[in-house]
Amino acid sequence: MSDSVQYVADRIALMDVMLKYTKGVDNRDLELYRSVFTDDVEVVGFGANSYHGGDAWTAYVKEALAQYGPTQHMLGPQLATVNGDTAHCRTDVQALHYLKDKPDTTLTLWATYESDMKRVNGEWKISRHQLVARGTRIQAG
Repeated sequence: MSDSVQYVADRIALMDVMLKYTKGVDNRDLELYRSVFTDDVEVVGFGANSYHGGDAWTAYVKEALAQYGPTQHMLGPQLATVNGDTAHCRTDVQALHYLKDKPDTTLTLWATYESDMKRVNGEWKISRHQLVARGTRIQAG
């Protein structure tokens, strides 16, 4: 495969990682969600704690999602730098979270995902994931 064809294939695959990430969260498919992370992933920026390991992070997300009804994570275009079997991706996100105990109330998050990825057994996976929050708003319906 030529370098330019490989680059295009990698860019599509990197965006697919983030699309699986959002599909897993929004559909509560935590098996799919877990599949986008390396076993030793480091996750920062989601509150005061950092998380180490795909299983620990997924367990936290499962618990955090319990307070929400439906969610929708919408991604902006991704900026990616690919260097062989590693990549750095910047993906903007706007996420709507309907509160479970107040279904007419919505938490909206504007943020950027800064994700380091690496190729593991031929698949791109997130090895470091950081949420850079830009703002939040809670709106009652």
